[in-house]
Amino acid sequence: METTNKLKDINEVLEFLYQEFPQCFKQKDGIKPLKVGIFKDIAERIEGSEKVSKTQVRQALRKYTSNWRYLEAVTKSEFRIDLDGNQGEKVEQEHIDHAQKALEESRAKMAKRKKQQRPRQDSDSKNFKKKPAHASKGADKNASANKPAKAAPAKRSGKIEPLPATEVKVNNKVKVKLGQALVNAVITEVNKDDVHVELVTGMQVKTKADSLYTI
Repeated sequence: METTNKLKDINEVLEFLYQEFPQCFKQKDGIKPLKVGIFKDIAERIEGSEKVSKTQVRQALRKYTSNWRYLEAVTKSEFRIDLDGNQGEKVEQEHIDHAQKALEESRAKMAKRKKQQRPRQDSDSKNFKKKPAHASKGADKNASANKPAKAAPAKRSGKIEPLPATEVKVNNKVKVKLGQALVNAVITEVNKDDVHVELVTGMQVKTKADSLYTI
């Protein structure tokens, strides 16, 4: 029985990118923002590869561009680079702002997870020793009351128009709905009901046509 040589683990696919395009992809030091539309360039270079598929590359790019080091690079670098490490287009302020926001949200989620995983027994025993039980309950109520409410997402001004079906084409610039936010992106692939877009940070996202809007 013939066995496949394709890589299976996403980290192995990343390792493939590090080795195949060493001037572009870095593990730690020297990370630079990637050229917008770099997925298409990679797809052309690896056409016919027995090791990785386009889907695997898209998943690896999503992981690479959501890494804290990459997001920090977007906020600090002036230019993007192509597969050969050549300087390309300038990083726009909008892209910097989006990367900064993504970085802050990611760090906040990590801090929240660590806080939830932290054992509460020591904290509870200390509170019990410091003050009576009824005082602790009162303090808990006050703490809950004083806890700042989660900021509501800012409302956008102006009317946002859904993207017409005739405009769902590769290379078209659009806005894609991610949660409550609309983020600028470029359509990289259209596959029946699924549409693949590349965000301003370089992240690859699969969505539906009804989540796309005109810029």
